[in-house]
Amino acid sequence: MRVILSENPEATRALARSLARDLHPPVVIALYGDLGAGKTLFTQALAQALGITQPVTSPTFTLINEYDLPDGGKLYHVDCYRLHDPIPEAIGLGLEELFEEGIVVIEWADRIEPLLPAARIDVHLEHAGEDKRRILVHDRRTSTPAPSP
Repeated sequence: MRVILSENPEATRALARSLARDLHPPVVIALYGDLGAGKTLFTQALAQALGITQPVTSPTFTLINEYDLPDGGKLYHVDCYRLHDPIPEAIGLGLEELFEEGIVVIEWADRIEPLLPAARIDVHLEHAGEDKRRILVHDRRTSTPAPSP
């Protein structure tokens, strides 16, 4: 597990970009953190690094946003914050099927943790001051540490 102190939003973006370099579908990235911790900012930078040029917005009300990757694959941006009964609703959305298809980034992953694949990347974003974040990256796909920014 790597622990990074992000001094500002650009440092958080740099971490997301570095993570994007080694992503090959299918992969699930589980994002954890309070409101305003930087989950959507992280996802936007990751998407940009993957070659997505359209605006990436939080799927808070739509629950899942889908973006086309330049290589023909998909990035699925999921937000579980507004799920009232998270596990059954996530199953009803077909979320588990997406885990085998593309790159799936899940905000509020703690709400559906029992459904998450064991082989995934966990990213915990914690407030550490005004613009500072303490970010813990745990690549559960392998025993090797996640890349540094």
